[in-house]
Amino acid sequence: MVATPAVPEVIEHEIESAIDSRNDALPTLRELGPPDLVHLIKQSTRSPNKQNGVYHHVTGIDASSSASLAAYINTLTQTSGDKSSKIVSDMRVEVKIPGGVESYCIDERGDKRVASDSLWLETFLCAVLRAYSYADDGSGDTIKKIIAVRRFDPIITTELEHRFLDAAERLFYKGWQLGSDPEIQVPNLVSNHLTTGLLSYIHATGRYASGINLFEKLRSRDPEISSLLARVLIQGDEEVKAINLLKESIEELPMDYSLLDCQAAFLQQKNNLEWALPLAQRAVVAAPSEFGTWARLAEIYVGLEKWDLALLTLNSCPMFTYQDKDAPRMPEPARVNLPLLSDTNYNEIDESVNGYDIEAVHPNLRKLTAGNYKGTFLKAYSLLTGITAKIGWDQLLRIRSQVFVMEEEYRSEKSQPGTGRTTGRFTHTGRTPSTTALRAPSPQVNGMPSPSSEQNDGKEEKAEDDEEDGEDGENAREAKPGVEDATEAPSEGTVAADRLAQPKHTVASVEVKSGGEEPDPSHSNYTHFQHKRLCERWLDNLFMVLYEDLRIYTIWRTDMARAKASSEPAGSPNPNNPSAAYNKSAEEWEILGDLAERLHHAPEAIEAYQSCLRIRFSPKAMRAVTKMWEEEHKNENVLQGLIRLIAWQYRWYSEFSPGLLRIIRKLIEDEGAVKVRSIVQATSLPQSVLDLTHHYVELCANFRSNGSDV
Repeated sequence: MVATPAVPEVIEHEIESAIDSRNDALPTLRELGPPDLVHLIKQSTRSPNKQNGVYHHVTGIDASSSASLAAYINTLTQTSGDKSSKIVSDMRVEVKIPGGVESYCIDERGDKRVASDSLWLETFLCAVLRAYSYADDGSGDTIKKIIAVRRFDPIITTELEHRFLDAAERLFYKGWQLGSDPEIQVPNLVSNHLTTGLLSYIHATGRYASGINLFEKLRSRDPEISSLLARVLIQGDEEVKAINLLKESIEELPMDYSLLDCQAAFLQQKNNLEWALPLAQRAVVAAPSEFGTWARLAEIYVGLEKWDLALLTLNSCPMFTYQDKDAPRMPEPARVNLPLLSDTNYNEIDESVNGYDIEAVHPNLRKLTAGNYKGTFLKAYSLLTGITAKIGWDQLLRIRSQVFVMEEEYRSEKSQPGTGRTTGRFTHTGRTPSTTALRAPSPQVNGMPSPSSEQNDGKEEKAEDDEEDGEDGENAREAKPGVEDATEAPSEGTVAADRLAQPKHTVASVEVKSGGEEPDPSHSNYTHFQHKRLCERWLDNLFMVLYEDLRIYTIWRTDMARAKASSEPAGSPNPNNPSAAYNKSAEEWEILGDLAERLHHAPEAIEAYQSCLRIRFSPKAMRAVTKMWEEEHKNENVLQGLIRLIAWQYRWYSEFSPGLLRIIRKLIEDEGAVKVRSIVQATSLPQSVLDLTHHYVELCANFRSNGSDV
């Protein structure tokens, strides 16, 4: 039996100041709201007149009634609690020991409302969705964002599953009110936090039959639900049914972008890109303001190696300002108590408790900003780095200069007559920014310009005038480099990085459109860029950020190769640790691993993450290495990684991670539950640590996952 995670405590300066802060934040909550707040008032047995206000946050507890919430509060054996589960209102449950239970609702104006059955239904559903929304994927990134949060699995029995799916069915048509992921501009019936939570639950637990049953019932009322049903059928290996469903649904709703995108994604997964292309183009026409449709089209162009059209499509993507999940905004605490449960005592993961030491990171690595991208900008950057990994940096710059108006080119053309006239937004070609990527055929020679141009918000950064011919992008990627301080003598890696061609700036649309920059009528024709586009400012910025990533990566690989070579005369370095001759802190190795990963250099990323793990445990590094083992079907290694990740999660009060549950479920499907248990039990780790992994195996048995009975 696994013990309940320890209870973290945040001690207040003033009693109930946390509740006051939550009340003040109610009008500003946008979507599902922050994790549930549990507030307690402790009275000292030695000093009856002395009271302290303490609180923590929690996700995944049963919020279907005041009794279930009171039961959780009673497990804390304290004297008061507060529970929130609604976007514009808080469901409050006050428990007085001894005494009784009172439940009521607080709306955004601070007024009390009666806790009706319909509000309790919404409270229960939102609590489950929040548990999945705020769950960690195993890397620890979500856990580190909000302090003192206990995370529980909200659905641990088939009975709870039936209640969850029943509530989802009854409230499905209100789901759009909950908001959506940051990549979705406008929440709708099939793209919102409710559908995201349902798909996350089905994907993690493998309960495809339950999901199919739910969406079939909903589809009978609204054919638009077909895209969700098709996604679950594909995940559940019922592809023939899914394709037949998509065919029928698209005939009925020919311009439903969710259906078109679902079918395009399926064909893309099957590497049938020529068939996927017209579907993706139609999805863009159906939903031109949605980022996802444009991103899908760009991915397909990348797969078809139509680099110029991929860049033009990426340039046309509508970008949205990233808005993170609702986070609790609490007053400064008097102190924080983060107790350690004895069941998680394990020296390897305890070494990581001291946290991240920013002082141990080289300044050049601290400056890298690409790791902070989220939402649409993260996806766009991933597409850009994917292109670079395939064709190299220098070729990318050549294609960029062929499809976008460069600043130097614009200045030069302004001073001499040409043959094509530019006016503000578009050139006189009869095309728009969208039609180039949607309808224009790819040039015979890839990388040649495609006829169109578009408005741009401009680029206002300082331009670098000097650009040297860099070495071939492939060589730059494969060069083996570390990071030197700019004040030191330039290293071999720094010299190699200096040979990377710096990206020139494109012309800003504000310059083209500003009154002082209007071309003279006698110089109104521009032959060289009459078919080019104006590059969006955000995309121009991505090129600059990518250049800095590539520069640091090249320094690292070159200097590391040099360090390794210089150590060989004294003795061959350990083949299992190729980075032994190159000294870095654990924090630096983690950053370098993240750098290589976002540049799509998987072997180098794993090498850096493994170097980090040799120094101290890092959940991010272990999650990345475990993912590699999973792809290579090294199931025993995967289990070793999972045992440590689950123990680390439990140490930080989280007994639930959908990502880790999915991996355990897949292992059980491949190997059988008995073998998985045997491998876990044969590990020479404390039994209390192994029991945490057995708990995940038991969850799969509760849901009768494939292989759980063998």
